[in-house]
Order: sequence, then structure tokens, then C-alpha cells
Amino acid sequence: MSAQIPASPNQSLSSQRLLAEQALSRAAGAPLLGGNAIELLIDGAAHYEAWLAAIRGARERVLLENYIIRDDEVGRAFLDALVERARQGVLVAVVCDWMGCLGQSRARFWEPLRAAGGQVRVFNPPKLGEPLGWISRDHRKLLVVDGRIGSLSGVCISAKWLGDAKRGIEPWRDTGVMLRGPAVAELEQAFAQSWSSMGSPLPSFLPGLVEEAGSVELRVIATQPATAGMYRLDQQIAAMARKSLWLTDAYFVGVAPYVQALAAAAQDGVDVRLLVPGSSDIPLVAGMSRSGYRPLLKAGIRVFEWNGSMLHAKTAVADARWGRVGSSNLNVASWLNNREIDVAVEDAGFATQLAEQYERDLGNATEIVLLPRRRRTAAESIRRSQPRPRRRPGERSGSSSRAAAGALRLANSVGAALSNRRVLGDTETGPLLLGTVILAVIAVVAILWPAAIGWPVGLFAAWFALNLGIRTWRMRRRHRRRLQEAEDQPSAS
Repeated sequence: MSAQIPASPNQSLSSQRLLAEQALSRAAGAPLLGGNAIELLIDGAAHYEAWLAAIRGARERVLLENYIIRDDEVGRAFLDALVERARQGVLVAVVCDWMGCLGQSRARFWEPLRAAGGQVRVFNPPKLGEPLGWISRDHRKLLVVDGRIGSLSGVCISAKWLGDAKRGIEPWRDTGVMLRGPAVAELEQAFAQSWSSMGSPLPSFLPGLVEEAGSVELRVIATQPATAGMYRLDQQIAAMARKSLWLTDAYFVGVAPYVQALAAAAQDGVDVRLLVPGSSDIPLVAGMSRSGYRPLLKAGIRVFEWNGSMLHAKTAVADARWGRVGSSNLNVASWLNNREIDVAVEDAGFATQLAEQYERDLGNATEIVLLPRRRRTAAESIRRSQPRPRRRPGERSGSSSRAAAGALRLANSVGAALSNRRVLGDTETGPLLLGTVILAVIAVVAILWPAAIGWPVGLFAAWFALNLGIRTWRMRRRHRRRLQEAEDQPSAS
């Protein structure tokens, strides 16, 4: 019998890397692509400068997909650049989201671009026959120019991202990337899929030779409703992280499986951190996020709140070797419901850049901590178990306790300012109290003014009945058409 030759350490490491690459590719539904160059973009001003320069230098095509394109000075600068390129014969195609642009820009905003030969499509406006179709949104922030330059980010096209110096409002904190190399073709394919879902496809582009632009390996994860590729990848990374996992998210609403994955990593010795906004443009989501702090902190996960105007970045960096940037938030809407686009980069240099930026961001953040439990002495335990003496008539009680509580709150605030730490307060009862108030108001209105409740319910039911009826009719018509086509086909000899 011949003796087996043991695998060398290099062979073992190579086998482990192949297994990890296979697991990540299957989880994300995206292959690992080499030969790319990547540039980190920080905040809106850097994005707009790079994006406008790329658009103005376009020679063949500009493909722009963004959740919000607002009719303000920033939006009009992009519109002017797109119109100028369209007039020069460059193919200009724009996708914006109906709900994202609701109240931000109107149809006439795009009239100059259409007049110049550009094309604009609005994703998923309300339609008859699809009563809940409006829930799915195109949340991507994507730009591809000439098939050579690509960018994805969390930044929308709006002056809001630049802040307002006159009013003392700081720019929003956000992150994105510029790409060159084979990955740009994946970005272009993602845009083409969105475009064709709303009408006729884009003209076919000559494939050409995709030249390598660098040495960075990455995955482009272009998710669609119900695909959950980014969710599976986030879970996988939480399971695979060995030393550190640092997360930044604008609208974190932790679902139980993901929170459990983070908790398991933290309990296994991984340095897990979560950076979220201190003040949000959507207060309801911020309240939901805060209500989930306690289980994170108890599991050993460090939670930080950004002290600036708004933190809108969506990033992750693990073990200083893997990084993610894009449009996906850590919540169900992004994972399961929206069109999103992210890039997962397996490159130590890029991951180091992300980690360094994360540490800079923590310099403008406050850490949320649990109130430490003080151990009681035996004498204190005995004293607490004894009944309290009764107050004498007219004796004032509680003033000293209230003063002590006030002093404690003041000390907590001062301590937070000095140490960038704040003890977690009561976050769980706020959403419950809000729900109680809302339900109580609805109950009072329903009792006193039943028509105020009945009319909206009736209109809601009528809307659903109309849409379901139209959908049923369309399905029956398609079914009859298929039967007719089957009958018209000549039988096989």
C-alpha cells in the first residue's frame, strides 16, 4: 500500500481560498472579477465633480441610474451636462425612481434632455392591475460612461448632500467608488437590465476588448426584488470574519437572523462595530434602529452614532482584507424589495483605505454603551430587602432623589461630550408609546366620526378590488391567447 503524501501548507491555504471564493460567489450570485482599478469617493462634492467630469468627457454613451434626481442647482448641473452630450450625438439614457423623485423633480424637468435626443424612464410609477407594485423601488446610484468608467454609491443627485454653510448644516457623509476595468461591463449590464424592464432594450454595444486597468478583484452585486444576493453575502461575511467587521449604515433595522450572525461573531472574539446616524432624515427609521441597540450591546457589538448632519454611507470592512460599498442598507427593504447595486472588493489596499476612513468617522461619533451594573454588598442587599419606614405627615419625599437623578442625567450628558460616550437610555418604549398613541387616536376617531375611517377603508378596498379585477382579466386574456396559439399551431406529423 502506497503512503499518502500530506498536503503542503500552501496547498491547504489555496484549497481554503477556493472554497471561500466559491461560497461568496454562490451567496452573492456574482463572480469574482480581476484586473480592476478602484477609487474611493468620500461625500457628495467629490462624487459630483467626478461624475460631471466623466459625463462631459463621454464620446459614445452615458447611462445614469439614480434614486433621487432633484430639480435644484446640483440636478440642473447634471441636466445641462447630459443635454450638451445628447446634442453632440452621445447616447444618453437616464433611469430615476418614481417615489424617490416624488416632490423632488417633475416630468417637465426632463423636457430639455428629451428635446436634445436623450431618453428618460421613470421606474415603477403606480399602475392599474398592480395594487402593491409601488412598494418595489429602484434604489441604485449608478453611472457608466462609454463602457470604460463606472461608479456606484449611496449618493443621490441633490444639493442636500452638500449641506448648507449659511445655515450651519454640514454636508452629508456618504461613500462611493469609481471603477475601471472588466467590472464596468457588469455595471453596464445591470443598467441595461433595469432599462429593458421598462420598455425596449438599449441598442447592442460592440463588445470590444475589455482591458485590465489594475489588480483589484471584486464582485458587482446587482440585486433585484426577491433575489436577496446582498443579504446572503452579508450573512456569509458575518460568519467568515475572523478579527474585525466594521459596518456603516444609514437606515439600520436589524432582522433577527442577521443580528444573531453579528452577535455570534462578537461572542467569538470578532471586533464588530456599527456606525449609524445620530440624527436622521427619516426619524421613524432612526427610532426603530435605536430600539434594537440593547441586544447588540449585550452581545458585545460596539454601536456608534454619527454627530454630523446625516450619515448616509453604506459600507462594510472585514479583517482589513474585504470591503463593501454601494446602495444597500442593512434592512429588509434593501435586501429583499429594492433594486440595489454594490461592489464587494477583495483587496487589502482598498480595505485598508475603508478601515482608515472608518476610524476617521469614529472621531466624529459618540459611542453608545450600557449602564454598568454595580455589584451590591451584603449589607446593601439586606437593607434593600427591609421595608421602608413610613413618611411622617407633611414630610416631603423624593426631592433629593429627583435632584440626584437630574445630576446623574447632567453628568451623563457632560460625560458624553467629554468622552464621546453616552449611556443607552430607554429606547424600547418609545416605539411602543407611539404605537399606543396612534391606535388610541384611531379608536377615538372611529367612535366619534366613523365616516372618517369608513371612507378611507372603502376607497382602499375599492382600489384593491379594481386592481385585482384588472389583473385577473389580463391573466385570463393571456391564458386564452396561449390556448388560441396552441390550437393554431399545425400538429406535428
